[in-house]
Amino acid sequence: MASYLFVRLGQAVLVLLGIVFLTFFLAFIVPADPARMIAGQSATVETVQRIRHELGLDQPLGAQFWRYLRQVARGDLGRSYAQKVEVAALLRSRFPATVQLMAAGILCELLIGLPAGILAAVRRDTWLDRSVMVGAFLGVSAPQFAVGLLLLYLVAFRFALLPLGGYGSLAHVILPALTLGIAGGGWYARVMRSAMVEVLSQDFVRTARAKGLPPAQVVSRHALKNAVLPIVTMVGLDFGTFMGGVVVVESVFGWPGIGQLAWQAIQIVDIPVILGVVIFSAIAIVTGNVLADLAYPWLDPKIRYQ
Repeated sequence: MASYLFVRLGQAVLVLLGIVFLTFFLAFIVPADPARMIAGQSATVETVQRIRHELGLDQPLGAQFWRYLRQVARGDLGRSYAQKVEVAALLRSRFPATVQLMAAGILCELLIGLPAGILAAVRRDTWLDRSVMVGAFLGVSAPQFAVGLLLLYLVAFRFALLPLGGYGSLAHVILPALTLGIAGGGWYARVMRSAMVEVLSQDFVRTARAKGLPPAQVVSRHALKNAVLPIVTMVGLDFGTFMGGVVVVESVFGWPGIGQLAWQAIQIVDIPVILGVVIFSAIAIVTGNVLADLAYPWLDPKIRYQ
């Protein structure tokens, strides 16, 4: 296990270096001048040149990248061009809201997707199976902004059951999490059904049924444990994705997470913030994948890492 973790950490470092390299150079390829965005459209050429010099944007691109790489190695993600604040401080300020939405969103996905997938597998080729798959297809296909706006109109505006966006209490997180859960729950239901159908056809399940075990016990004790491994992988991926921010959902509900920070930075070409969010998201995704890998041996003792 220790050697496996060492290899995965080495791979993670290479992945992060590649992501930083690509993001850095792509950020400077876009036809937008951060100095002009900061100075404003009415600023003089001298003002723009002075800001560009203060930010170090007049140096060769290779020198800028090497300087940024040394900063990141020291744990310094730089300062925001627009807000004049350390990028790490901005990320820390958005971290609690992002974690809250991530946890609630994954919980909603699991609560919606797992029972639906299990029911569809147990009642395979029935009207219930077809209904669940149609619902999963609709949930996956529906745009998140449309689902979020519909929930806002019906639940928050029309019936006034929950707040119209914002952040600060459990009531505020329900609608954003439900929006994530409807789309993600569709994927979880499809994957859960496929895994359960495969497991339910295996010999050990038929043996458990032949012994006279109740159907619910066969599903919960024998089949579910063996079918849940793909779900663990999906949870690990969602952990990284949601930790990097969900731009559409956060924008619809005014959620002050990392996704909203990234969108604001993109609009004004605040390159240090963009790079900081990308690095943070990449670390979260790698961490989620490693945690999912570590959970496999606990769920299935036959899995061993050498």
